[in-house]
Amino acid sequence: MPTKLCQVPLLRLSFYLALLFVVPISVVGQQDDARPTDAATNRFVDQLLTRMTVAEKVEQLEQAPGQPNFTPPAKAEELARSGVGSFLFFTDPVRINELQRIAVTQSRLHIPLLFGYDVIHGFRTIAPIPLAMASSWDPELVMKTQAMAARETRAAGVEWTFAPMVDIARDARWGRIMEGAGEDPYLGEQIARAQVKGFQGDYIGAPDHILASVKHFAGYGAAEGGRDYDSSDISDELLYNVYLRPFHAAADAGAATFMSAYMDLNGVPATGNTWLLQDVLRKDWKFSGFVVSDWEAVKNLETHGFADSPQNAAVLAASAGVNMEMSSSLYREYLPGAIKSGAFSEARLDNLVRPILAMKYRLGLFTHPYVDMDKFHRETLSTEQRDAVRIAAEQSAVLLKNDGHTLPLSKSLRSLAVLGPLADSALDTVGSWAIHGDRRDTVTIAKGLREALPNARVDVAKGVEISRGSPTIFDEQVVPDQPQLKDDEARKVEFDHAVELARSADATVLVLGEAQTMSGEAASRGSLKLPGEQERLMEAVTALGKPVVLVLMTGRPLDITWASAHVPAILNIWYPGTEGGHAVARLLLGDANPGGHLPLSWPRDVGQEPLFYNYKIPHNPRNVAKRYWDLLSTPLYPFGYGLSYASFSFSDLTLSSPDVAAGGSLQVNVKLQNTSAGAGAEVVQLYTHQRAGSASRPIRELKAFQKVSLVPGEIRKVTFVLPADDLMYWSPALHRNVLEPGTFDVWIGSDSNATLHSTFNVIESRN
Repeated sequence: MPTKLCQVPLLRLSFYLALLFVVPISVVGQQDDARPTDAATNRFVDQLLTRMTVAEKVEQLEQAPGQPNFTPPAKAEELARSGVGSFLFFTDPVRINELQRIAVTQSRLHIPLLFGYDVIHGFRTIAPIPLAMASSWDPELVMKTQAMAARETRAAGVEWTFAPMVDIARDARWGRIMEGAGEDPYLGEQIARAQVKGFQGDYIGAPDHILASVKHFAGYGAAEGGRDYDSSDISDELLYNVYLRPFHAAADAGAATFMSAYMDLNGVPATGNTWLLQDVLRKDWKFSGFVVSDWEAVKNLETHGFADSPQNAAVLAASAGVNMEMSSSLYREYLPGAIKSGAFSEARLDNLVRPILAMKYRLGLFTHPYVDMDKFHRETLSTEQRDAVRIAAEQSAVLLKNDGHTLPLSKSLRSLAVLGPLADSALDTVGSWAIHGDRRDTVTIAKGLREALPNARVDVAKGVEISRGSPTIFDEQVVPDQPQLKDDEARKVEFDHAVELARSADATVLVLGEAQTMSGEAASRGSLKLPGEQERLMEAVTALGKPVVLVLMTGRPLDITWASAHVPAILNIWYPGTEGGHAVARLLLGDANPGGHLPLSWPRDVGQEPLFYNYKIPHNPRNVAKRYWDLLSTPLYPFGYGLSYASFSFSDLTLSSPDVAAGGSLQVNVKLQNTSAGAGAEVVQLYTHQRAGSASRPIRELKAFQKVSLVPGEIRKVTFVLPADDLMYWSPALHRNVLEPGTFDVWIGSDSNATLHSTFNVIESRN
């Protein structure tokens, strides 16, 4: 642990002494509870800027990668000594302290480092993937879970995460759909706000919290063909009404940083897009934090053909408003020369570096830069952390089918077969983007069921192998676990053994889906079929006529059309995280009740993609389900869908008034009843439709939801307050946001096919 040399806060000293102070006073995790004022922050940063050279300012704009193959240890120390602004991928608190000590004792102005890392759904203790968390339809749960992740992360000395990803994604082929909240802008807004608040707390610099980086700004989720890194071509109408909305919500929630996207948006690369980064983000939304590029996105401006040289790429990105360059070093190499030649001004450089220094000040790094090793050990994989991710996994699992009350399974089972390539795979249980998680910490589905059924014989077998094939750089950590190719006879023996286990068991749990390398970044797919021979295994086991449960582990919707027709129970658990096995065992045995609802439309076939519920009404709405001659247009499971072990009914939809005017609000009431013998939670969803306006409007739009828990037989009046202003939209005909008078439909139910219906009118204000 670092020695505490002084307990006098730097602000109480003269500024000159503050800059020359050799070792800051304390350790990360013990920062003062007092919130830094804007005035104090601005005064500190302005004074510091007056002492910085151009080279020192430019150094603050660089984030260097921490992996040895990118930055050898000696080079990292040299960068820390020269005043580099940030490192990414360092997670060892001992090494973080070493580098931080070099920065604050050996750099000229003693400016601390900012350490960033991809804490997408957990640091060491891994929560369900973000798409799963959105399936909880519980922003409070999302906020608490990310707050726990932030606490563990900050204890290790990492102060910044490259999350949340708030890209709207309507195409399940896109691998990074697993990082977001699905297809809907309203749900996306609520989850975005919750994640920002969870990571950052009530204010930037709150104890035990970290900076969020909202990504990928903007439009990455609309990549053509669902192909990762591809271009996005998005109309202004869709940008404003769909794709930008979660980003705006995150900015309103106080997000500290944004990340510019790789791809070009409507022909202009996002990392050089002045309209996006200046006009929208800073001017319209009043964002005052800083923008970091995605990995080498500044350098890639030349690859796009947007810049004609590395120097031009640096100037274009800096001019557009990218404050910090991730992984490449074009700013360091070319901005000083650009300033000397007049191609870029020092005043603009000051504007780039100012919010970076401000964030370091607000985090307390100038006074508390080091990791408290005792706290690090207390927080890592604590019981509280594990409980939090287990509860999250229980609440985000989606029960898709439960014919004949197959679930929950009886705890008096004498024998259970747990089959499939993912049944006992710790690596796949945590899922993609769990890069600091350790598989040895993970409870697999097989392990969880064995612990939960100590008196039963629980037989486990893969039955079939699945592999993505040739690994990419993103698969490097898992190459040793890639299954070796087997000959036909060996595969037949493995398959037949699994079927025999199912034949001799009272019931079978099939754990099928995608290996974690098949989902995430650089993991788009042209098919949504179950990889390998998993479907053949499922068909063989189902044909035995015994109770079968399909537990689906995946980062995207998959083609389970056959299963939906033949397997009696289907529980989609996404990738459930460190405590996934315990959560699934509790769900399957009835100790927990599935609480998830789909945050996206589940396709029947890949040919339906992109698929989403809030489409525009087609020319012939009577044949909406028949727009393919060989396939239904409707999803296999609609947006918002999710079952429970309890059952519910909706009735008595009433409105407080038939009319609402701008600035006013409408109260919408519905009666919800638990009609079953068990307790449970229902997600009550409110949808509207504007019948006519200056532009075509979606057939339905989610406007509100509540997750309501009821005991058996309980009846509760659920009330929504619907502000008229929530019915505004950006009109492509008028090029502005409008609230237009007219008739609106309103539905309430448990998914986007809700049938309980009424109408109301938006009227001109009487004032």
